[in-house]
Amino acid sequence: MPIRPSERHRYPKDWKSIRQRILERAGHRCEFCGVENGAIGRRKRDGSFELFQGMEVETAALDGIRLTRIVLTIAHLDHTPENNANDNLRALCQRCHLAHDAAEHQRNARDTRHRKLDATRPLLAGLETTR
Repeated sequence: MPIRPSERHRYPKDWKSIRQRILERAGHRCEFCGVENGAIGRRKRDGSFELFQGMEVETAALDGIRLTRIVLTIAHLDHTPENNANDNLRALCQRCHLAHDAAEHQRNARDTRHRKLDATRPLLAGLETTR
């Protein structure tokens, strides 16, 4: 996943070399599902990846099949960007990274909703007193 500019300060200056080291360690494959970095294909209902190569890619696109290019990202297993220990980092495809981060994303969304609600409460209270 791309690093948000607001979070960039949490990553070390040599992040690109750390990322490359983890990708090489993983053999440029997702460490959860095994799909290869740069592969083009589609996910099947069972979660497996159907690889398309050469003319198959063009044919599939012409047939309206929604294709995906695999881009491996580096996941922090403990969701802490400052913890760049080898055993905390995994090379993951988009699907596996999103699944790994799902609970974290839900917490962040909930916190954002609560902050927005807290910010509007004084405005809503003001409307009630004007009636």
